[in-house]
Amino acid sequence: MNAKKPLVIVTRKLPDVIETRMMELFETRLNLEDTPMSQAELSAAVAEADVLVPTVTDRIDSKILSQAGDNLKLIASFGTGIDHIDFAAAKKRNITVTNTPGVLTEDTADMTMALILAVPRRLSEGERLVRAEKWDGWGPTLMLGHRIWGKRLGIVGMGRIGQAVAHRARGFGLSIHYHNRQRVHPETESELEATYWESLDQMLAHMDIISINCPHTPATFHLLSERRLKLVKPHAYIVNTSRGEVIDEKALTRMLASGEIAGAGLDVFEHEPAVNPKLLNLENVVLLPHMGSATLEGRLDMGEKVIVNIKTFADGHTPPDRVLETMF
Repeated sequence: MNAKKPLVIVTRKLPDVIETRMMELFETRLNLEDTPMSQAELSAAVAEADVLVPTVTDRIDSKILSQAGDNLKLIASFGTGIDHIDFAAAKKRNITVTNTPGVLTEDTADMTMALILAVPRRLSEGERLVRAEKWDGWGPTLMLGHRIWGKRLGIVGMGRIGQAVAHRARGFGLSIHYHNRQRVHPETESELEATYWESLDQMLAHMDIISINCPHTPATFHLLSERRLKLVKPHAYIVNTSRGEVIDEKALTRMLASGEIAGAGLDVFEHEPAVNPKLLNLENVVLLPHMGSATLEGRLDMGEKVIVNIKTFADGHTPPDRVLETMF
């Protein structure tokens, strides 16, 4: 990269302190309106930028990257997920990709635990009842849910977030089970008192609550397919704070409506921001607007990581959060 300040184009509004620091360090072009860039605007940005800072809602596919100028050498994504970037196309053009791992672990785990509590205890239903002024007072059979103490929690994806969820869930008396590409270290397994299931199918068939905490990759698209969802017990609940594409949303919606699955807590959706209209009409589902990582502290930490990645790369060194092919 040239000795002059690199031109950094940011696709969305970031926290003020992050934008100020970026403008001090780089030649920075901000998106002050905070409206998502169109495909044409993204194409224009990659044609001009030395560094592009997209977010997880920007689809940086091969068509967009085909418009990239020779000066685009770094995509410093503001977010942990990388499924919105065509990594193979970036690699072909010798464009380095970075993300912001680690800083959102605790926030996302908090939200996961909140949904694990909210769905069986019918918190959203109760809140709607009060707001609609239809609550006539306490009753012995009013709004009966299910306790989570003593239930089996199956975690799909035992990385940083999955382990953080497990730590929290143990405090609520849940029995920890997990499926992962690779078994975690025995010390971690012992600390979490976690049971490893090599077969995802078998784990799903024995759980009371299932938490999706794996990334979206080609290998995990519809990991919870209709076939696998049919293995889930009718009294079980599903919580997803990872990516909507990991679950066959149409199949899940049908099964929630028919009572084949007791309920779900969804912070992400397969075609977001679009949400299946049938999901909106279900009482046994808690729906959130992809806010699992939405804390001020988390966003500031993400911004700092983006800045470090850009600065390190501009100085001629390998950025600390470079995405590698082995991560897929």
